Amino acid sequence: MMRGLLLGVVMTFSAAGAALAAGVDRQDFSQIERGHYLAIVGDCAACHTLPGSGHEMAGGRAIETPFGELMAPNITPDPQTGIGAWTDEEFIDALTKGTGRGVARLYPAMPYTYYTKLTRDDALAIRAYLNTVPAVSNPVQADQLPFPFDMRWTMAVWDQLFFKPGPFHPNANKSAEWNRGAYLAEGLAHCGMCHTPKNVLGGDKTGERLKGYALQGWFAPDITNDPRRGLGGWSVDDVVAYLKTGHNRTGAATGPMSETLNLSTSHMSDPDLKAIAVYLKDQAGPQPDPPPAPDRAMMTTGAKIYADECSSCHTPDGKGIPGLVPALNGSPAVQQVDPTTLLRVVLRGARSVGTAPAPTAAAMPQFGWILTDDQVAAVLTYIRNAWGNAAPPVSAGAVGKARQSFVERSD
Repeated sequence: MMRGLLLGVVMTFSAAGAALAAGVDRQDFSQIERGHYLAIVGDCAACHTLPGSGHEMAGGRAIETPFGELMAPNITPDPQTGIGAWTDEEFIDALTKGTGRGVARLYPAMPYTYYTKLTRDDALAIRAYLNTVPAVSNPVQADQLPFPFDMRWTMAVWDQLFFKPGPFHPNANKSAEWNRGAYLAEGLAHCGMCHTPKNVLGGDKTGERLKGYALQGWFAPDITNDPRRGLGGWSVDDVVAYLKTGHNRTGAATGPMSETLNLSTSHMSDPDLKAIAVYLKDQAGPQPDPPPAPDRAMMTTGAKIYADECSSCHTPDGKGIPGLVPALNGSPAVQQVDPTTLLRVVLRGARSVGTAPAPTAAAMPQFGWILTDDQVAAVLTYIRNAWGNAAPPVSAGAVGKARQSFVERSD
């Protein structure tokens, strides 16, 4: 799964070879090259390439949703099982309107609610690139949802409620760089797909844009400019470094973000990453009241556990080792409202992402086998409230539920 650099190289040469074999002119190849880059920004391979299959964009990968699993379709140019027989208009409608061939409604697991902001030229460039991917005959039955969610016609109602189609409109009061970042973050990069909370029907809570959301056993953190939970303590350069390498002076990426880094953001241009960072840093975060002070006895117990089990790597003052061991002192990841990611990392362990610029993927051992629910709750409550941090306490009951849910998950 974590093979982004090789994937990018292979896909680039595949595109070039197919284009040259087809005899396309230099202008056409320029469009294909741009489409390849845009497909990377959109992270198309993350859903449409089944790891280990050897067939790029041939579909068949399970996509987890709160309502069940979908299978990502084949988007190679195979005319029978892929999109080779689709017209350009059908392809653009799928990307920007959520309608597949024959006016079939798409599920919003395909992020057309974000891709709708794409320009027509960018959509056609992606299509031009996909036309150069080797065609693979791979029939995929995308519908895997249980009744009643398997009724695609209901998506027409869903779209009326939660989907506002239309291209990106630049903000005349902002810089060109800000607008480029907004176009990417709100559109092709679909940041809100993971980082914006969802309602019970899976629609974005637009009043809570980018404030974090629990999914796939992790918590995608707040990426507004909130000074405590979001990016407020990070500079633009910190955000760029994180997206480019998976690490910056205080943080390290793990979980689903590792794949996004390997397949997408680590291959994006520095100007585009900076534009996204500028845009995100301009998204106002909330100013919530600090949570009540945690129980003193729990903090005392947590401090002792931290000293015994955590301080050798994260250091006694919680500042970690820059570029290697994430800081806990002042960390927005530590202070999220939802402690799901922290529970997962402590109970099951984790490995940070390794990229070409930062290949050392430091690992966090699992402590679920040695710490009780009460002990995990105490140490996490301590970490979330020491050194000036402030976040709700973690209960032993929450640890127990998380422990069981992680046992039930296969990933």
